[in-house]
Parts: sequence; C-alpha cells; structure tokens
Amino acid sequence: MKHQKIEKNVGLMIILIIVALSFGTLVELVPLLFAKETNEPIAGLKPLPALELEGRDIYIREGCNTCHSQMIRPLRAETERYGHYSVAGEFVYNHPFLWGSKRTGPDLARVGKRYSDDWHRAHLYNPRDVVPESNMPAFPWLFEDEIDADMTGAKMIALRKVGVPYTDEDISGAGEAVAGKKEIEALVAYLSLIHISEPTRHICLSRMPSSA
Repeated sequence: MKHQKIEKNVGLMIILIIVALSFGTLVELVPLLFAKETNEPIAGLKPLPALELEGRDIYIREGCNTCHSQMIRPLRAETERYGHYSVAGEFVYNHPFLWGSKRTGPDLARVGKRYSDDWHRAHLYNPRDVVPESNMPAFPWLFEDEIDADMTGAKMIALRKVGVPYTDEDISGAGEAVAGKKEIEALVAYLSLIHISEPTRHICLSRMPSSA
C-alpha cells in the first residue's frame, strides 16, 4: 500500500495509528507488568503511617505534584543534585504515583534528608522567607485546618484492597493517630519521609553485573 493512499484516507490513517500505538504499548509496557523489579517492594519499604498518609493526600490536594516531580532519573546532573536515582520498587505502595514530569520546583524524591521540619514549616507558610526568589504560593491555611480523622481508616482499607499491606492494627489506630492534628503537621511529616535510605543503593548495586 502506497503512503499516498493512507495520507488521503483519514479513517484508514486513524486505524493504522491506533494499531501502531497498541503494538508499541504491548511491546513496551506489558512485559513490565510481570517483571519482578517493578512489582516487588525494595527491602525495608513500609506503607505510609496514618499521619504521613494524610500528608500525602494534602500534597495532592494542594497541587504540589503539578510543580514538583518525585522521580530522579539516572543522569549524572540529577543524581549529583538529588541523590540516588529512583527505582520502581520504591513506588509499589503508591496509589496514585506522583512521579510527575514538570519541574517548576525541584524534585522532591529525596527531600526528607535535606531539610528540617522547621524549615518545611517556614517554607510552606511563606516560601519567600527562606527562598527569596521562590514563585511557590504560600499555604497559611494548613496551619489552621485540622485533619478529618474519621476518613483515615477508610483510606487505609481502600489501599489494602489494591495491595498495600496495612494491618488491622494500623487501620484501627489510624483515627487516633491523626486526631486533633493540623494539616501542616501531616504535610511536613510526609515531606520528611520522602526519601529512601541507603539500602536502596545496595539493592541497585547488587543487581549490576560483576566486573570480574
């Protein structure tokens, strides 16, 4: 079939585009659904505790993921700035994923190691107080609004249905763990936990072929 016939027939072109995209999806994505590295958590990975789970939801609600990625690519410029590159096993309990692709602000995949809780509080209250050139909006209402403790356990139950290993004890104590807490406490707790410790590096290195 000559390409002129395809280009002049919009319906046929659409069908062939769909076929090409479907084939590419099968080749690129389907094998990853069965790969051990993409489905098993790295050693030591645990589900987010109740307060940090609420903080993650606040992070999403306030649109933090629209300006900040959580995915360090295996490029020297990124690993030198942000730390060890991200691996799939870090994210198996994440629903939804917050990898992102746009960086108006810096990547936050390892932010928990870099700043204190007080720094995060000051930054969220008024970013210009700590980073004068920042264009990030302020979030003063987080210091006033309290978490809805009645919903935390239900969130854990829903996440357990999709494979996050929350225990009955985690779920029963979730409401008490966040009761009376301000939203800023939850968000800062989440930001302080966004990092994977040194064992990740050992796991990645152990998968590399030996030079011997």
